[in-house]
Amino acid sequence: MNVQTKETRQHILDTGYDLIVAKGFSNVGLSQLLKHAEVPKGSFYHYFKSKEQFGEALINGYFTNYLERLNALLCSNDGSAYDRLIGYWQRWIDVQEGVCGAQKCLVVKLTAEVSDLSDPMRLALLKGATSIISAISQCIEDGNKDGSVTVGNSQETAQLLYNLWIGASLMRKLTQDQASLELAMETTKKILAGEACC
Repeated sequence: MNVQTKETRQHILDTGYDLIVAKGFSNVGLSQLLKHAEVPKGSFYHYFKSKEQFGEALINGYFTNYLERLNALLCSNDGSAYDRLIGYWQRWIDVQEGVCGAQKCLVVKLTAEVSDLSDPMRLALLKGATSIISAISQCIEDGNKDGSVTVGNSQETAQLLYNLWIGASLMRKLTQDQASLELAMETTKKILAGEACC
């Protein structure tokens, strides 16, 4: 793939990301996407075989970038593992408070919408979520070692916490307030301190 082709393909993905985060996958048509990206309609199939393949590429790119940032945060030497974990979830709250845009969680936006529509997109979402859970699990394990976290099973706890935060984010969308995220933070602190299950 030459440089121009890569740049155009990435431009379509970047433009599509903004539209899909704002409107959802099903509500964004190819003509709308290509008009917004200022790319000729017929050229879409030069870069993607289908809208589904575009969606899969969008999800994979999202997770690549997300995991780079997550690993930089959770694997740093700044503070204890507990501090890094709480910092991660505080950023989650801060992002949810912002206006709908490029920083919103694509997992929260697309999981319910596309899981029944597209198996490749569902599997791309699952693979990305599993990678996030693994990174959280490793940081929890680091916290057990440095004494800042008291958890029996780091993998189960990471899964529970990720589920908690995804659910809290969905409730935040329904209620349009931060109460569910604030409760998720309180619960997370208790779990990591060994005061709740896991």
